[in-house]
Amino acid sequence: MPLGFHYAIFVGLRYSFSRRRNRFASVIATVSMLGMVLGVASLITVLSIMNGFAAELRDRILALVPHGFVVAAEGRIEGWPQLAEVLVLQPGVLAAAPYLTDKVIFSGQGTLRGASLTAIDVQRQATVSSVNEAMLTGTLADLQQPFSVVLGTGLARGLGVAPGDTLDVTLPSLTVTPLGTFPRSKRLRVVGLFAVNAQPDGYQAYVSLETGQRLFGAGAGVDGIQLRTSDLMQAPRQLAALQQSLAPGLLARDWTQTQGSLFRAVKMEKIMVGLLLLSVVAVAAFNIVSTLVMAVAEKRGDIAVLRTMGARAGGIMAIFFAHGLGLACTGIGVGAALGVLLASHIARITAALERWLGVKLFDPSVYFISELPARLQWQDVAAVIAASLLLSLLASVYPAWRASRIAPAEVLRYE
Repeated sequence: MPLGFHYAIFVGLRYSFSRRRNRFASVIATVSMLGMVLGVASLITVLSIMNGFAAELRDRILALVPHGFVVAAEGRIEGWPQLAEVLVLQPGVLAAAPYLTDKVIFSGQGTLRGASLTAIDVQRQATVSSVNEAMLTGTLADLQQPFSVVLGTGLARGLGVAPGDTLDVTLPSLTVTPLGTFPRSKRLRVVGLFAVNAQPDGYQAYVSLETGQRLFGAGAGVDGIQLRTSDLMQAPRQLAALQQSLAPGLLARDWTQTQGSLFRAVKMEKIMVGLLLLSVVAVAAFNIVSTLVMAVAEKRGDIAVLRTMGARAGGIMAIFFAHGLGLACTGIGVGAALGVLLASHIARITAALERWLGVKLFDPSVYFISELPARLQWQDVAAVIAASLLLSLLASVYPAWRASRIAPAEVLRYE
């Protein structure tokens, strides 16, 4: 660093933190720093909460959704056991299980509900999803009873049924009889309920593969093979590589293609919330303009003396850059520390508020959560700090340039 800039940093920081300042200017500077603290802390905390919500959503929904699928381009897959054996030998594939699925209408206690009915291999399903761990009553093994069904808790509640009750299912296929053509329907017995505390609880139902093949009239065929890979987040890359080794007429799809729109919506929401909160930081940053403009007006005499002592215009600009960034960095540093602290302890803070207020802020039956989830990501913290510093730097440019344009002769003429 050139020697001339050492004095600029020293003088600029003295302007920022000296107690011998105009009181009104001190108030404006303090408000700017507090605004920066509030904006940075809020942005880090909210982004961490959004990360926590996304992680909760991903973990709960993907407890039922496998990492990937292999489906036929047309029709159903015949001879699926041989295909499943071949798939588990592929790199990155840990397990495979067949499935059949379609949209159906359930009728129970005088209520109709649309649902997604999936037929699964009871033994293999546990290797590709965590649905067995989500069971509240019964187990997947109970599906081995003919024409039995497991429902999500929300779907069961809407239909008014419980384990041991029966309900009717109407499928999107027709049965031709001498009396005419009728929708295919069948009575099923509820043997279990599951809950992942997310949207699938309200529309998902399971039957055994044997029952599903009879209901859907699929014979020995299946709609596809569910896959579990070695890494959920690497599943898109692994399934793309798997596609190269599949026979013609077979397609490999990953979970981002079936559930990706939901997670893209969550990501877009995080970006939009981040931009809105960044406006708070922007307001605080541009309050620095007011602080520096007032400082330039107050320090005109000092600027003139420094210029007559040999200070260059660049050195004067550096003084006010240091002045503005000194205020900004203090606010950003305190705000970042406060934001990290809040994000790390937000669950405890909300729990303390609930005890103090005597209310339940997050009712699990309404929000699917009992506390605010937060997942602090240091890349978010770094991005917030970098964006705040950039805004503060931009806010300091104009006042610093105005200070460098002050003519010392005109100032000293009236001193």
